[in-house]
Amino acid sequence: MAEDADPARKSIGARRNPDSAEAILEAAEAVLVEAGYAGFSIEAVARRARAGKPTIYRWWPSKAALLLEVYQRQKRVDVPDTGKLEEDLVGFLENLFAHWRETSSGSVFRSLIAEAQTDETAATALASYASGRRAHTAQIIERAKARAEVAADIDPGVVADLVASYAWRHLLTNQLDEPEATIRKVVHYLLQGIAASGR
Repeated sequence: MAEDADPARKSIGARRNPDSAEAILEAAEAVLVEAGYAGFSIEAVARRARAGKPTIYRWWPSKAALLLEVYQRQKRVDVPDTGKLEEDLVGFLENLFAHWRETSSGSVFRSLIAEAQTDETAATALASYASGRRAHTAQIIERAKARAEVAADIDPGVVADLVASYAWRHLLTNQLDEPEATIRKVVHYLLQGIAASGR
């Protein structure tokens, strides 16, 4: 059915119609569940949502942009605030690994990273998302700085990159069942450094 045939799906230009956007995102999630990443297409989403492809592309310029929003809708990762940086980072990584492992979002994000290697629009969408996540993770370090747990000259963004590199490596190699003891060791090395004592 054409999008203009149903008032609930009527486009209102570049500004999103909330009902239409919700229908499209729900359709995208359903197509992803049924067909997987390989079978996911804007055409399939448009058919299921009873929306026009131009509307979808107006609001999401690429398949990757739509999938990233679907991924963010699915993402439910608690960020602990225990008052101790080590516990916050261990808890965050445990929750992130569990989310990737126990839902379809891990395979979706892994596929998006792969597509970004050869598709410029996917790379741009992923870079924008990663920048936001970097700032979000850096807030954990900022809280620790406010508690004087880490040195004042530490760059929270760099620490966030180190945390992300560990997480993404495990995602890309599908090794998301790391025991807490191993995650805690990684966080300990990150926070304490590996230099020999007395140097």
